[in-house]
Amino acid sequence: MTSLFEQNRHYVLGDEELNLIGSVDKLAQWRHKGMGPAFYKLGRKIIYRGSDLNAWAEAQRVEPSKGGQV
Repeated sequence: MTSLFEQNRHYVLGDEELNLIGSVDKLAQWRHKGMGPAFYKLGRKIIYRGSDLNAWAEAQRVEPSKGGQV
């Protein structure tokens, strides 16, 4: 598995790297709907662990079908 995010780092809203998976608004929509990567909510601060972001990104991976239609 390729790591898009640093495994042991914590990311907060506004970190440029989070734009890789979605805008601040899109992340807020996903949190509201119970979708997207796992996160911590500490007061009003939202924190994502790099390991959770990598796990979520890996789960979104699509393997193209070989030689045919779906």
